[in-house]
Amino acid sequence: MTSEQPFKIVVSDDALALLKRKLDDTRLPDEVNAAEWAYGTPLADIRRLANRWKDGYDWRTHERKLNAIPMFTRTIAVDGFGDLNVHYVHQKSAAKGAIPLLFVHGWPGSFLEVTKILPLLTADSADHPSFHVVAPSLPGSAWSEGVLKKGFHGKHYAELFNKLMISLGYTEYVTQGGNWGHILTLTTASLYGPKHVKASHSNIPICEPPKLFGNPIVLLKCLIWSFTSRGREAAAINQDYLKNGMGYAAEQSTKPQTIGYSLADSPVGLLAWIYEKLVLWTDAYPWTDDEVLTWVSIYWFSRAGPAASIRIYYELTLSAELFVFPKTTVPVGLSFFPKEIVRFPKALLRSKGRIVFESEHEAGGHFAAYEQPEALVGDLRKMFGKSGPAAGVVPGRTGY
Repeated sequence: MTSEQPFKIVVSDDALALLKRKLDDTRLPDEVNAAEWAYGTPLADIRRLANRWKDGYDWRTHERKLNAIPMFTRTIAVDGFGDLNVHYVHQKSAAKGAIPLLFVHGWPGSFLEVTKILPLLTADSADHPSFHVVAPSLPGSAWSEGVLKKGFHGKHYAELFNKLMISLGYTEYVTQGGNWGHILTLTTASLYGPKHVKASHSNIPICEPPKLFGNPIVLLKCLIWSFTSRGREAAAINQDYLKNGMGYAAEQSTKPQTIGYSLADSPVGLLAWIYEKLVLWTDAYPWTDDEVLTWVSIYWFSRAGPAASIRIYYELTLSAELFVFPKTTVPVGLSFFPKEIVRFPKALLRSKGRIVFESEHEAGGHFAAYEQPEALVGDLRKMFGKSGPAAGVVPGRTGY
């Protein structure tokens, strides 16, 4: 394991010139009249964003803003995979008793998701707990090295995360995750809690469907819930996602290399692929063009290239880790945002672990840390605060 190395994003002038040339040579498809979002990402949106990316968007400005965040790299050995160089954000709080927190993103997210909650989590206050925040880029995402060997599963991500936290001096810590971060942080808690991971929080509470011959009481509660207004609403949301929103996951889970050529070679293809999710998975979030382009540029300029980021779908689906709630004995907190892409009965979620905290929100979608940073941080403060259900889980660290 190497020592921590300070990191700054430095995209070469040649890489910027190549992007511009590819945008110049873009061939856009036609579009069915009045298709809107039914057929996929609208042509007018992509034409506008592509033109902005080519002629108006200034990557250097956003590169400087990102470089104001404390970023580092470190090489960590993962069993069976050798050394992996991982990129991560690491910002400490001035609070003496700050709680170490591991934040894990998913796809098509990145470390960018932690940027809005970083100053809130690390703020030193007598009124709420503070956190030391570590936000790694998943292998193959942003500036973390990609994995070129088959079989990198949840347990390998967990090993990487746990070794990273220990290397930073955080032998005991808590976690927060959404999207893949939900599965990966709970897997880390399952394998390394309660010795190292003391509690976990998720903002996309997902799990396996109830089994016919599983817990009969839980099954009965789920059946009763399905007839309530909330249950019917959830069923409609889930059905719509399964019918109309799973195409990307089917491709990335079965033939990631095939779609990977388009993502790696066509900036507009990558833009359309990710932009669809940013719009459809959020709660009417008012995306600016530059926000979208920064989000997508991180993928375009990433160390291993955009194709590397989607292989997690193949590996974790193959190992039956998609849509699971890894079992753990540590306290777990759940935040529910109304525009999340799928919903599950609380009775079912409660049967999966030691759920000590739940919070319902009036607004927000899939990217809670970016859409509703105050709400998400508020939940963490309540969960780990002096009167919270996970107060004092990290010995000697109250957060104040």
